[in-house]
Amino acid sequence: MSFESSPCLYESHMHTELCKHAQGTPDEYAEVAVQRGLKGMTVTCHCPLPDGINQNVRMSPEQVEEYVELVMSTAVRWQDRLDVRLGLESDFAPEFVPWLEYLHTTQDFSYILGSVHPQAGYYQDRYLTGDITEFRRGYYQHLAEAAETGLFDCLSHPDLIKNFRHQAWSFQEVESDIAHSLDRIAQTDVSMELNTSGLYKNIKEFNPGRTQLEMMYERGITVVLGADAHVPSRVGDQFPQALDLLQDVGYTQVSFYLDRQRRDMNIQEVKDSLLISPSPV
Repeated sequence: MSFESSPCLYESHMHTELCKHAQGTPDEYAEVAVQRGLKGMTVTCHCPLPDGINQNVRMSPEQVEEYVELVMSTAVRWQDRLDVRLGLESDFAPEFVPWLEYLHTTQDFSYILGSVHPQAGYYQDRYLTGDITEFRRGYYQHLAEAAETGLFDCLSHPDLIKNFRHQAWSFQEVESDIAHSLDRIAQTDVSMELNTSGLYKNIKEFNPGRTQLEMMYERGITVVLGADAHVPSRVGDQFPQALDLLQDVGYTQVSFYLDRQRRDMNIQEVKDSLLISPSPV
């Protein structure tokens, strides 16, 4: 495999049409990754869940082989220009642990994101009991539990809860719960994601926002960048701004995973290697 010496960062969060709410082929995502000066990309489509749970927004268990073929065939076509890896975004809830323990062994995944999706119907049915503050506290409890399972390399969009009933969101109301969750996560060596898609959600800031990111930095939690791209144009979107924020908070390194192993890169070197291209409106 031959690459130019300058690209060094990977896009670590993107989807395929198999999730039923993304558009474009992996080849189209790869084209944008090259245009933006990335060395590689890891495709992380939503994991299947058992018993048809939430299947309207994810692949079915029977489609896993199709997913693998889709990603690996792209990897072959782009092998001289971009390193394309197979990943997975797996939903965490305590009741899914046995399923995920099995699922993660079925393929040679290079990177696995752990996600708590509070907007999902199955999650609300089980954990939203009427008290929205307790629901938010439970979300951060589950983030810590996810890290402690050892199933995941990184926790994605780790303040996604703020966009659920966002008009009533108060960081201060659950700040102590966030701190306790981050204390637990820091003991696991699991990374957390800075997800740029937050700029397009109800609360228009990265996931997580600056205050939580500062708390992560204070605890030595490593950070992986991901655009959560559901269309090709969002691959690597807002990465320069995200890197600026990381530096402003105090980070000097940003991370990504290959073959389930963390790689750390100097942020300034990464910034110098990226190619700026227009972001979507």
